[in-house]
Amino acid sequence: MVLGWSRAILMQLAHPLIAAAVIDHSAFRDGPRVAALRLRQTIRAMLSLTFGDEPTRARTLAHINGIHRRVNGHLREATGPFPTGTAYSAEDPALITWVHVTLMQSVPLTYAALVGSVSDDEWDRYCLEAAPIARALGATGSVPTSRRAIDDYVQRMIESGELAVGVDARTLSDAVLTPPFAPFVGPLARLNRLFTAGSLPPELREQYALPWNGEDDESYGRWTAAIRRFRRRMPDRMARWASARPVTA
Repeated sequence: MVLGWSRAILMQLAHPLIAAAVIDHSAFRDGPRVAALRLRQTIRAMLSLTFGDEPTRARTLAHINGIHRRVNGHLREATGPFPTGTAYSAEDPALITWVHVTLMQSVPLTYAALVGSVSDDEWDRYCLEAAPIARALGATGSVPTSRRAIDDYVQRMIESGELAVGVDARTLSDAVLTPPFAPFVGPLARLNRLFTAGSLPPELREQYALPWNGEDDESYGRWTAAIRRFRRRMPDRMARWASARPVTA
C-alpha cells in the first residue's frame, strides 16, 4: 500500500499551495536518515488513524492538527491560477479535503491493482468510514463519501485548472520518485516510479513530464500481475501490518 502513497503525494503536490507548504516546511529532501524517519512516522500515524482505538486516534489527530497550525506562508512564485504572494495554510479546509480525496482514491486503487478486487460497495464503505477523520482534521463539511463522489471530485479539480505542476512540485516529485534511500532499494525505487507514473491521471502525468509509452504500459501490467501473484502466496504475518492482522483468541 505504501506504493500508492507516491501517487497520492504527487496528486497533492499538483496543487501549488500544497507544494509551497511542503517545500517551505517539510524535511522532505533532508537525506536518507530523515526520509526514512519521516516515512516511519507517517506509517505510524496512518495505522493509528485506521486501526487505533478512540484515545489513540484522538492523540494522533491532535498531533497532526498541531503541525497544521504552524504551517502557513505565501507563494513565492506565481503558479497556475495563483499569483505570487497568495497565502497558504495547512488548516485551509479546501486543501485538507484535496489531500483526503487523493488518499481515498489512491489507496483502494492500489489495493485493486496489487492485491485483489475492490467492489464499489467496499470502496464506498471505506470512504464513508474515513470521512469523520477528514472532518476532524478540518476538511469541508461536504467530504465525498463514495467512490463516484471521489472520482467526480478529482475530475472537477483537474478540469478547474486549479492543479498546476510548478517548480516546487517538480522538485518535490524527484524526492518522491527517487528518494534519498533509493540507492539501497534500487529495484523497489524503479517499481515505485513505474507504478506512480502508470496510476496517475494522464493529465497530471503529462504535467509532471513523466514519460509513458506502450512499453511502459506493458511493464506496468507485468509488474502488477506479478505482485498480485506474490501477495497471494504471502502469509498475513508478512503481508500485513501487525495492527491490521485479525485478532486471534
